[in-house]
Amino acid sequence: MSAASDGLTADELRRGLKGCRIGDELVVVEETESTNDLAWQAAERGAAPGFVAFAEQQTRGRGQYGRRWESKPHLSLCFSVLLRPATMTLRESPQLTSLLAEAVAAGLAETTGTVPRIKPPNDIYIADRKIAGILVEGRTGSDGNYVAVAGIGINVNHTLDDFPEELRASAGSLAMTTGKRISRSALAIALLRQLDRFVR
Repeated sequence: MSAASDGLTADELRRGLKGCRIGDELVVVEETESTNDLAWQAAERGAAPGFVAFAEQQTRGRGQYGRRWESKPHLSLCFSVLLRPATMTLRESPQLTSLLAEAVAAGLAETTGTVPRIKPPNDIYIADRKIAGILVEGRTGSDGNYVAVAGIGINVNHTLDDFPEELRASAGSLAMTTGKRISRSALAIALLRQLDRFVR
C-alpha cells in the first residue's frame, strides 16, 4: 500500500464512525498549520462537541511545553477533537489529558496488538520509542463552561529515515514496531471509536 493510496477521506471516516458522537462532524485537509487551530475555529462558530479535524500534514503542529510535533505527509495521524466535558473545569484539564492518553493507548493495543506504555502526562511509547503525543488546550467558554481541544499525533507508517536525525534515537512508529504497514483510515476509525467510549 503506497502512501498516496492511504489518503484519508472524510466520507470514509464518517461511514466508519456512524453512531458515534465523536466524528459526527469531521473534516480532512491536506495541509494546515495546526489541527488544533481548525478545531478552535469550529468551536468559535458553535460546532458541537465531537467535531474532528484531520490534516495530512501540519506545518506548525504543537506539542507539550511549546515543542513542535513533526509530521511527514501521509505517514502520521494528526487530528484534533473538540470537547466540552460537562463534569470538568479548566483547572481539572490534566485529568482529561490522562483520560485521553488511556483511550489512545487502549485503541493502539486493540488495533495493532502492541503494548503501549503511557509516559505521563501525555506521551505514548512502545518498546522505548515515542509513538504518540497528546496536547490538550483548554478555555472557559462564553457560557462559563470548560471547552477543550485535544490534539493527537501518532507515528503510523514512518521508517527510521523519515524522522529528523535528532529524533531517530527516540522516535518510533507503529510500522516499525509491528513490521507491517498500517491502514491509517482503519486506525483512525478505531481510535475515534475508542475515544467515543472513554470521553463523555
